[in-house]
Amino acid sequence: MPRDKKVKEDSYSISFPCLKIQQPIGVFYIASINSKDLINITWVDVRRIFKERDIETYLGIQRRLDPKRVIEIGAYTNTVDACFPTAVILAVPGVCSNYDEAKSVMTLSNYLNPDENEEDILSGQIAKVLDGQHRIEGLRSYKGPEFGVNVSLFIDMDVAEQAYIFSTVNLAQTKVSKSLVYDLFDLAKTRSPQKVCHNIAVALDEHEKSPFYKRIKRLGTATEGRYEETITQATFVKALLRYISKTELKELQDRDTYMRRRKPEKATAKELNDVIFRNMMIDEKDVEIADIVFNYFEAVRNRWPSAWNATGKGIILNKTNGFKGLMRFLRDSYLYLTAPGNVPTTADFDKVFKRIDLNDEYFNIDNFKPGTS
Repeated sequence: MPRDKKVKEDSYSISFPCLKIQQPIGVFYIASINSKDLINITWVDVRRIFKERDIETYLGIQRRLDPKRVIEIGAYTNTVDACFPTAVILAVPGVCSNYDEAKSVMTLSNYLNPDENEEDILSGQIAKVLDGQHRIEGLRSYKGPEFGVNVSLFIDMDVAEQAYIFSTVNLAQTKVSKSLVYDLFDLAKTRSPQKVCHNIAVALDEHEKSPFYKRIKRLGTATEGRYEETITQATFVKALLRYISKTELKELQDRDTYMRRRKPEKATAKELNDVIFRNMMIDEKDVEIADIVFNYFEAVRNRWPSAWNATGKGIILNKTNGFKGLMRFLRDSYLYLTAPGNVPTTADFDKVFKRIDLNDEYFNIDNFKPGTS
């Protein structure tokens, strides 16, 4: 961060309990800092191009801030069970830190050096964010009591080491399967759109007459002993959620509302053109939603039995892209047949699909190339 020597401020410091950690990379410190203090002392060095005399130099290590993600995290911080269990990682200049080893207390302060040969380090420049910039920005929207954030502090770390830490945290970690995340909603005690969609996915996967019988990868990977799984639970749940909460932010808000022992707001008549199952979910008509999905895909299977039952490569109807396309068409088919809240039969959906003049062989990777829209 550029430092303006003309900007002056009063002395500033914060102190907090802190533990010293020794690892192969060296010494660093772990602690909890109040979110307001964390916002005040941090800055982000975004990766960018600096051009001077036709020479391009890459500066900074962080990615640019994603406004959408910040909004989502900001909303999350105000939910009843908000939690950031993993550490925000900070790099602090040695002149801004003082660790009392006897008391295990760290003090961070601005650096107002009277020597004109050195630059001041203002309070907002004390700690550079190596990982956690979106969490910090999201916390600006937090409106509750104290929110302690666990942090890892690296003191006097050079830029090369900072870049190494950033790349290690963001590239070496393995992401958790989204299907596993949805499957864990089975353990949740309170109702939520995610749990409802998970339960429907499980019910259709386990029902012997279902078009999805043993077709859904519950944990995102192939299930031992099954050989006909064609879509993941994440694919199924995400597609169905769009007809209940529409956006990930709304899913979060709906879940939080249920956890506070309240019911989410119902959709208006106009909104029901998009979120066709929302009011049914709020009225706890989960079985009826499952019946609609069952009947719709049963009609798909009736219309294109070979394509739907294909398990080898080449046919896409029952795989991710085919399923997503069919789920998009579900809303149009449903609203064509009836009003939100009703349950069309398989025979009703049969009438829609009989009007489509496409044969089973049409749904192949030549006509629908992988990776295209």
